Amino acid sequence: MAKLAVNLCGVTLKNPIIAASGTFGFGREYDEIYDVSVLGGVSTKGMTNAPRLGNKVPRIAEGYGVILNAVGLQNPGVEHFIAEDLSFLKDKGVAVIANVAGSTLEDYGKICARLDGLVDMVELNISCPNVRAGGMALGIKPENIEEVTTLSKSNLKSTPLMVKLSPNVESIPTNARAAERGGADCISLVNTFTGMVIDIEKRRPVLANNTGGVSGAGIKPIAVRMVYEAAHAVKIPVVGMGGIMTGKDAIEFMMAGAKAVQVGTANFADANAMPRIIAEMDDWLNTHGIADVNDIIDTVKLN
Repeated sequence: MAKLAVNLCGVTLKNPIIAASGTFGFGREYDEIYDVSVLGGVSTKGMTNAPRLGNKVPRIAEGYGVILNAVGLQNPGVEHFIAEDLSFLKDKGVAVIANVAGSTLEDYGKICARLDGLVDMVELNISCPNVRAGGMALGIKPENIEEVTTLSKSNLKSTPLMVKLSPNVESIPTNARAAERGGADCISLVNTFTGMVIDIEKRRPVLANNTGGVSGAGIKPIAVRMVYEAAHAVKIPVVGMGGIMTGKDAIEFMMAGAKAVQVGTANFADANAMPRIIAEMDDWLNTHGIADVNDIIDTVKLN
């Protein structure tokens, strides 16, 4: 077997596959299907300081090769996570990445301070397109990205900070550098694109929120390009995501410069997607005589 372990900001992942936030809950349901300890890490459901009910339904819509969601960060709140779910994930031996969101800068500071030292890493959700207050604006402008990153980092004394970037921006490299200036230990991308699906009989959007975040296999080529751009704009590690369905997809992102990857929508189509992707990566590496997955990182050669 090839060596699959990677080091992300001082955190050792047994393999580079991380469950993407919002697609895996806190892991309990998937653990009924397979032992989630096989994963490199889990990025939790996006959490806020107080519980949220989320948006009105319908909150999910389908497109060709993609899905749209407008869940609106429904979650039980950070205190519930600490009391009920954190120990479960820690016992599984996966890297616990707490995905957090807020409506104000102060929200981000407070939740980061609460989680400091309790989890392996904090991932800032500043880019989710279905958050009405705060998140979208904070994830678009580089000056706002730097500000929220700086504040969040100041409240993390012992926990690395990952900043999740929105693709709905003018310049990925500019925003990646803004996160780096703000003190991010690494960045992750891409979050979902903003899209709309219309019911032509009703002449109305399918989603109650009108628009939602587009994810799935259809966005992969755009996501790979953005990960490549980000990885070559900053000196900090990059975690790639966006339409990863197979082991070869994950390898593609790593060749573009990603240190690790997150798998999201694939989990809805195939509950065993991530264990399968890990096995497919191992098979590809062995077939090509590559002993260590780290040897493929940032190896793409442009024409």
